[in-house]
Amino acid sequence: MFDDFVSFVKDIYGTSNHIPLHAPIFNGNEKKYILETIDSTFVSSIGKFVDDFEKKISEYTGIEHAVALVNGTSALHLSLLILGVQKNTEVLTQSLTFVATCNAIKYCGANPVFIDVDKQTLGLSPDSLMSFLHDFCEVREDGFCWNNETNKRISACLPMHTFGFPAQLNEIKNICDLYNIEIIEDAAESLGSFYNGNHTGSVGRLSTLSFNGNKILTSAGGGMILTNDESLAKQAKHLSTTAKVKHKWFFEHDHVGYNYRLPNLNAALGLAQLETLPKKITKKRSLAKKYQAWGADNGMNFVIEPKNTRSNYWLNTVITENKEQRDFMLKITNDNKVMTRPAWKPMHQLEMNSQFYCDHMTNTNWLYDRVVNVPSSPI
Repeated sequence: MFDDFVSFVKDIYGTSNHIPLHAPIFNGNEKKYILETIDSTFVSSIGKFVDDFEKKISEYTGIEHAVALVNGTSALHLSLLILGVQKNTEVLTQSLTFVATCNAIKYCGANPVFIDVDKQTLGLSPDSLMSFLHDFCEVREDGFCWNNETNKRISACLPMHTFGFPAQLNEIKNICDLYNIEIIEDAAESLGSFYNGNHTGSVGRLSTLSFNGNKILTSAGGGMILTNDESLAKQAKHLSTTAKVKHKWFFEHDHVGYNYRLPNLNAALGLAQLETLPKKITKKRSLAKKYQAWGADNGMNFVIEPKNTRSNYWLNTVITENKEQRDFMLKITNDNKVMTRPAWKPMHQLEMNSQFYCDHMTNTNWLYDRVVNVPSSPI
């Protein structure tokens, strides 16, 4: 079966050369805008392309405010800080995620609490979230949710839209509202994905995007904070520019700030990429249908967008029968120049996170033993 799959992928991409997992495509105004930026001399954190990129991302997602940052990790870090995640608090998140999600929590001095994921969405499980909060937590007189076992405040919930498939946002929000917990959406992989007709990132008070080189839209490096709250957007922009007070020539800073602002040069690249994004998503969804049809005919189980969602299919994903079959598929494909990858090692299995609480992780461990991402560049 996997030899046939290799042939199928090579036929799709029309090459016998190495096929990457997800390569950036530059077929729009990228060179034009970059040259304009260089000619303007505004290549750093001030320039028209930064402002335009923010405005166009806001328009595309339907979220009122966007703040461009150097990468998705800095966007997560700043979002957590802005919503009050402090040292010795706890943040509820999933273990099946890229390490940046967990790292940003620890940058704040907070502890991640790992909740299991849902098999269908690959994202945070509302049932597991509710079970944890019911068993261990309470809302106290101060209005905050507290973990009765650790006596630490639950300062946020951080779901991630895995491989571009939206998590069950409404259910997660209803639970978090019940326990007075702020939601920050890690939408790093889900630009162009929708849940109940709204773009991912619309439910949390803050959400974040990533424009890394392997994403559906790249600015080489880059990230974004999204919010419908103007005051939070202003705070994010201020802190991301080293908290510098505006003045024509004096340097004055009123907080500990961060040098997180996206350079104009990167924004120029991102803006050009955004102009072609709808076509890329159409092509990626077409590719996903080809994979799913082939899988149905050949006994290969591809993840399909959950009900009431529209996925960007950032990475097409196979669920193999077991760990042995996963490893066999990884070997056959990579040995034959078709790049495939397993899911990230779950955060609770990393030694540096061994001291943090983790849920039963039944679905997380099951998925890690079976998930394989396959080539997903739009064609």
